[in-house]
Amino acid sequence: MNRRDLLAAGLGMGLSIAGAPAIARSRSTRERERTLSLHHLHTDERLSLTYRVGEHYQRSALQRLNQFLRDFRTGDVTAIDPQLFDLLHDVKQQLGHDAGVFEIIGGYRSPHTNAMLRRTSSGVARKSLHMTGQAMDIRLSETPTRLIRDAARSLSRGGVGYYPKSDFLHVDTGRVRHWGA
Repeated sequence: MNRRDLLAAGLGMGLSIAGAPAIARSRSTRERERTLSLHHLHTDERLSLTYRVGEHYQRSALQRLNQFLRDFRTGDVTAIDPQLFDLLHDVKQQLGHDAGVFEIIGGYRSPHTNAMLRRTSSGVARKSLHMTGQAMDIRLSETPTRLIRDAARSLSRGGVGYYPKSDFLHVDTGRVRHWGA
């Protein structure tokens, strides 16, 4: 029986104190893990992963997130700013909603898609940060959008656009600004 089996069975009482630091390190690592759960509303894809441990972004996780947040209209993929993931993580932490699932309405937009959307909507910026992988349109499961707005604004780490009629929030890692109600 290994140490984990002994502890799980309640038989670890006789283990030396030397085992304690390894357990503490393991617990400390878990506390420093940054995990996100996402549901893309246009593709119905779901993803839950640890994208950062301590100060280290996990390359394979970032690649999966880039693919997940691709332009769903064209299939084009770009590198998403990892600070955007940190922003989402910190918003859910601030709201005390660790198990929350971010509903993704939009991630990356190719220049082609952005131009098409600009022709059909007045609310699409010509130089949208969606085109540089610095913006997402989101909701958070079981959380009123206005509370997500308040949490994102309080972090002062980029743009926050609130669209109450459409029930979503735009967040980005550009300059600090906000719009909407």
